[in-house]
Amino acid sequence: MKSMLICLFFLGASYFLQSNAQTKLPVIGIATSIENDSLARSAGFTFLEETVRKLLSPSLSEAQFEVNLSKLKAARCQVQSCNVFIPGYLKLMGPSVDEAWVLGYVDTVMRRAEKAGIRLIVLGSGEARKIPEGADPVAARDRFITLARKMAGIAQQHNCLIAMENLNATETNFINTVAEGNRLVTAIAHPNFRLTADIYHMLRENEPAVNIEQARGNLVHCHIAEREKRTAPGVAGEDFRPYLAALKKIGYEGRIMMECKWTDPAREYAAAMVYLQEQLKEVYHLSRKK
Repeated sequence: MKSMLICLFFLGASYFLQSNAQTKLPVIGIATSIENDSLARSAGFTFLEETVRKLLSPSLSEAQFEVNLSKLKAARCQVQSCNVFIPGYLKLMGPSVDEAWVLGYVDTVMRRAEKAGIRLIVLGSGEARKIPEGADPVAARDRFITLARKMAGIAQQHNCLIAMENLNATETNFINTVAEGNRLVTAIAHPNFRLTADIYHMLRENEPAVNIEQARGNLVHCHIAEREKRTAPGVAGEDFRPYLAALKKIGYEGRIMMECKWTDPAREYAAAMVYLQEQLKEVYHLSRKK
């Protein structure tokens, strides 16, 4: 009898813990300028994503970088991720790649990221990663895998992740879907080179939400915006729930960053937060809506 009670206790505890885990919502953040920090915090955001170009770029002097560190320290939102990683002129694909230049650039960015407390850099950079016309795509992909492993090794030295982002075909010709990104990250096979799922780009490419489920283990970051004009959640009434449900199914614990076009942040930030939170709550069964 005592053994049965103990067994029932642990079964009940296990169910309770699983239920709590299932109701833990991903954190919603925003990709915007650090200058909008107060507006973002007032709207309910706790995480903000700035650009490498503005915060960490090697083109910034050490004095300028120190000013940025002061801004980050004073910010009300936490800045733990950056996007706009590699400038378009610094090529990652094809025969014109200057590996030493690329790795030197990455090293400076990662050194500064570590000092700033930034732990994830999104690799979108559609122009930099575009396969040049006439180049062999298979050979270009293989060379990129080798380069990416070296970039990831530098990131590892500075306690940072590089997270490859899917971009739709109007922005680049390399890695247009989460499925392609997942295969690439798996081939690179480095713990510091992972995957960002951009739901806006998934919508543009008509990519099914199930591809998020197949990226379990590689997916560490997420961007979101509405399909047609990259507007904020709620402007056109986009239904993100299939994609949010896929994130829930794989136990995603990263952040969902709104990377949108804004016309009036003071008015739009809070409304977008409420809209996306409601869809998250429905998916995670924390809302009365059916």
